[in-house]
Amino acid sequence: MTERFDEHAIRHRLKLKKDAGHSSLFENRDSVACSVCGEPFSEVFVTEERGHSFQPTGSMRFCILRDDDRTCMFIHE
Repeated sequence: MTERFDEHAIRHRLKLKKDAGHSSLFENRDSVACSVCGEPFSEVFVTEERGHSFQPTGSMRFCILRDDDRTCMFIHE
């Protein structure tokens, strides 16, 4: 199912939680489907940086999508 993720096209269905310029974190407020697996995700982290460090909590599952200029990490709870 892998397709490009366009957060701007569905902005009204997401809530911006954090914006650092080169990376953003959005909360899924409307059961938007993951571009990788097709299941709704809880949050999506989008970054233009080549590397990013984070510490997952609990038993979180996530999907990774690499576009030409950025990486999207869909977090499923």
